[in-house]
Parts: sequence; structure tokens; C-alpha cells
Amino acid sequence: MKNKTQKIAIISMFLAMVFVSVSGKASEKEAVREVVQSAYVDGFQNLGGRNAMEKGFHPDFVMVLNRSGELSDLPLERMIEITEQRSNNPEYQHVEVKARFLDIDITGNAAMVKIELFRDGEKLFTDYLGLYKFDDGWKIFNKLYHQH
Repeated sequence: MKNKTQKIAIISMFLAMVFVSVSGKASEKEAVREVVQSAYVDGFQNLGGRNAMEKGFHPDFVMVLNRSGELSDLPLERMIEITEQRSNNPEYQHVEVKARFLDIDITGNAAMVKIELFRDGEKLFTDYLGLYKFDDGWKIFNKLYHQH
């Protein structure tokens, strides 16, 4: 009887550890998803503005552009300027961009997010966003993309 009780206690502790591990990973994935949605999709793509972007992007963020085999970079401050120019242009007709999250992969304090962006049901981009976790939360630090 004593062995059976010990086995049940050990199994219960193991299951509790598995549950905590799985729920911890799920909450980290949700935190990453929230940063990408609020700072990148809502903040940048849907013109949410400087505050949303600065909250979720690392100040040293850079998007790497590949135009006809030529690489260039687009830093965060320039992305914010683009957003503000569009927002302040009365002739700019914004159509909401929607995101479909394909993958969120987290290892320790590093994460990679793969999303697809759509406007009016048409696929625009497949984006790969890199994030690091800092004391104040997850921050997007780079972006690669494919334009469809």
C-alpha cells in the first residue's frame, strides 16, 4: 500500500510539472503573439502609431529588404515616419491588414514568428519576425519577408 501511495504521489508531481511547463510555454507564446499583433500588425501595418510601435519594437530594430538581390535596411524610426506620413495624408486610403499566425517558436529568451498578411483577402506578405525577451517583455528586433 505504501509503494502504491508513493507511486501515485510521484506520478502526480510529474503531471503537475508537465502542466506547468506546457502552460508556461503557452503563456509565452500568447505574450509573443500579443506583441506582434499590437506593435507590428496594429501599430505599423494598420497605422496604430508611434506609441504602439515603440512599446513592442526594440529601438535597434531593423527590417532587411531584398530588392532584386540588393539588400538594404529599414530602421524602426523610418518605419514610424512612414506610418505617421500615411496617417497624416488625407489622400491615403488605408485598408485594414489582417494577420494569420502560422508559427511561434520559442527557445529560452528568443522567438521566431511566421505570419501571413492579407488585405481584402489577398495575401500580401509572409513575414519572419525575430524577438528577444527583455526585463520589460518581448521586443521585435528584426524582420525578413517575402512579398506575394
